[in-house]
Parts: sequence; C-alpha cells; structure tokens
Amino acid sequence: MSTKESPMSQSPTQPLKRPLRPTTPAPPQAKKAVVSGTFGSALEWFDFAVYGAMSATVFPALFFHQMDETAGLLASFATFGVGFFARPLGGMVFGHLGDKFGRRRILLTTFISMGVASMVIGLLPPYSSIGVIAPLILVLMRFVQGFALGGEATGAQLMTMEHAPQDRRAFYGALMAMGSPISQVAANLMLAVLSGVLTEAAFMSWGWRVPFLLSILLVAVGIYIRVKVEETPVFQEGVKEAAQETASPALVLRTHGGTIARLILAFAPIVITFYIVSVFGISYLTQHGFTKNQTFTIIMISNFLSVIAIWWGGRLADVYGRRKILMVGSIGTLLAAVVFFRVVDLGSFPLTLAIVAFALVTAQFGNAGQGALYAEAFPTHMRYTGSALALTGSNLIFAAPAPFLASWLTSLSGGSTISITIFWVVTIVAAIVNMLLMGDGKTLEGGEHRFGRYLPGGQARAGHAPAGVVTPAAAASEVAR
Repeated sequence: MSTKESPMSQSPTQPLKRPLRPTTPAPPQAKKAVVSGTFGSALEWFDFAVYGAMSATVFPALFFHQMDETAGLLASFATFGVGFFARPLGGMVFGHLGDKFGRRRILLTTFISMGVASMVIGLLPPYSSIGVIAPLILVLMRFVQGFALGGEATGAQLMTMEHAPQDRRAFYGALMAMGSPISQVAANLMLAVLSGVLTEAAFMSWGWRVPFLLSILLVAVGIYIRVKVEETPVFQEGVKEAAQETASPALVLRTHGGTIARLILAFAPIVITFYIVSVFGISYLTQHGFTKNQTFTIIMISNFLSVIAIWWGGRLADVYGRRKILMVGSIGTLLAAVVFFRVVDLGSFPLTLAIVAFALVTAQFGNAGQGALYAEAFPTHMRYTGSALALTGSNLIFAAPAPFLASWLTSLSGGSTISITIFWVVTIVAAIVNMLLMGDGKTLEGGEHRFGRYLPGGQARAGHAPAGVVTPAAAASEVAR
C-alpha cells in the first residue's frame, strides 16, 4: 500500500503545492480566442518581421539607391521606425474604441488593415520606376501597419486573457506573444529559401515580394477564425459595473500616467534586445562575413527556440508572478548585450548562432510575463487603452530607434560597437531597477494575487486557493460526488 499522503489527509495548515500544469478546464470560447489571437498575432508580426528583414537588406537598394550605402541603410531603418511612431496613435484610437465597443470588432478592423498594407508593399514599384512616389508610399503603408498593430497587439492579448481561466491568464497572454517569434521563424525560413534558390537578381526583382503578397491568404483565413469568437465576459461585466463609462486616453494618462511610465520602462530590455538582434543584427551579420542565407538561418533557429521559452515563461508567470519572469528575462538580455558584438565579430557560425539564440530566448522568456502584467495594471474600462499606451510607448521609445541608433552610432565610431553596447546595457539596468521598485497588480476581477509554488495551508482553504490548486476540502468534495 502506498504511503504517499492523499490530499484529503493533509493538515489544514500544511503548505499546498501549486501545479505548473493547471487543472481548470478551459471553456470553448477561451480556446477559440487563443486560436484567433495567435493566428492574428502571427500574421501581424509576420508582416513586421518581413519588413524588418527587407529594411536591412533589400529596401536600401530598391527605394533609396540614390543615396550612398550608409545613408540608404539609415533611411531604410527610418521607414522601419515609422511603424513604431504610428503604434501609439493606433493604440490610443483602437484602445479607446475597444474599451467602448468591445475587443472583437476592433480586432477585425486591425487585422484587415494590416493585410491590405502588406499587399500594397508587395506590389510597390521601385524608385527606378516611379521615383520619389515609391518611398512615400512605402512610408505610408508602414504607417498603416504600425497604426493597425498598435490596436492588434494589445487587443489580441486582452481578448484571450479575458476569456482564459484565472490560473492560466499569463500563459494565454504569452501565447499571443508567440506570434512574434513564430513570424520571425516563418519569415526568415521563407527568405532563406528564396535567397537560396533564386539568383541575387531574381530575389531583388520579385523574390522579396512573395512574403508580402501571401498576406491575402492569411487575412482570409484569419477573418474566418476571428468572427467565431464572442465578446469577453470580463469586458461585458466590467462595462456594466462601470455604468457604461468609457475612459478617454487623456483620462487614462491623467489617472494612470505613473503606471504607464513604469510599464514602458519595464518592457525596454525585451524590445531593445529583440530589435537590435533581429533587425540591426541582420545588417551587421551580412556586413561581417555571413551570407544572407546564413543570417536568415541564424535568426530563424533562434526564434524557433524562443517559442519554447515563451511557452515556459507563460507557465511560470502564472505560478511565480508576471514581474519576476520579466525580470529574469531582462537579466538574461543584460548578459547578452555585454558580449553580443564581441562574439559576432569572431566570425564563427556556431558561436554567433549561440549568442543570437541566447539573446532572443531570454528576451522572449521575459516577454511571456508582459501581457498579464500590463492587463492587470488597469481597471476593465481603461484596460485596452492603458495597456496599448504602455506597450506602444515602450516600442516607440526603445524599439523604433534601436536599429537606426545602432547603425548611426557604429557609423559615427568607424565601425565600433562600444557606444551602442553601452546604451543597450544602461537601458536594461535602468529597467531592472525600475522593476525592483514595482509591485504586482490585481487580478482582472480586482482581487489579490497569491504567487509562489507553495501556499500556506491557512491561506489555501477551499474558496481561497487560486484556480488549479487542489485543497483538502475540494478533494473531499470531489470524492463525495
């Protein structure tokens, strides 16, 4: 006979172990929201990933060839940054509308907008054919992409988390974050294949357009999936409790400005690392002995590994807390920032793959805690707007300038990367100190969180334990049934 103690025989004061794998059944709408959100997030970030790769390799030659090589690269990275400048505006507009009319309608609008902009880019003639109109249209479509993503990224997270069981909200939010590395894998795999099988002339002529034009298929499938998802019960209940009150962006900034500022800085290590490594890094690798095919392969493998990191980061964020997971990931990015360029300069494919993978894996592990941390910092009728302002603000301040700043600083210093490394490290250290001073938010319903693998028995009585923790009383009740 087994001597293992059953849950029913545990003392009322005995600590209870919270499972890493939650046991609460997920309702059907939660599953639909996950599929819809992940698919939409992957499409949105696929377009962003392709644009980032093209801005480092193709666009300088096609749309800015009238400039010298360095100026063309800077101009191309500047158009990449336009999308980030549009994101806060999109976050405010779509966030306000999402808090007023619901998450579902807004997500359909952002999804379609992103797909249309990508198709236009894929059909855009080069500068040699239509002159200055070409880069102007490129900038406009990049603005539309950023405007749409400003509402999509936050809305997909909220739609999913507000449908999710309480004990896996961070995990469901992390699944939305998977759209970024998944899209990087898909984009770089496609670009690696195209650059490998096509001649340089064919790739520059039409090969680069293929990923953008595929957006029409993804949009059609995504719309079909997204219309099946209902509005979230948390939003519906929250709007009733707020007596139909909808906060304007100005009110959210006035009442929660300090919170938004802290969240903006907290996410800085993740976004600055991701965009220095996966956007500027493409240009840097190709200029330091690596072929386009090798570079796309390195980024692809690294992002594939980071998908696994997000999965576990989300699981652990529901157990140990969102802020702790974000901090662990940020510490990893600090280590990567110190040695990244030194390792790449060695010219070794295995070592470069290792440091790129480490940088992106630690960044995405921390990214897993972002969605729930942001959502739980605001009441329901301000949640979309507040979360969108914090997320787009962090991307505007730290992500948008990263590739441009890295390229500019290295050109100023004659190829030295010391200045960009210092900026990278100082930003991460400031963010870690900021997170040490922050606290964890409340649940989406306004209750208190209890994080940790073990819960004191006195605090884990039936009705007080978090979802997924089997208490003695709950176990006895289940047996009695």
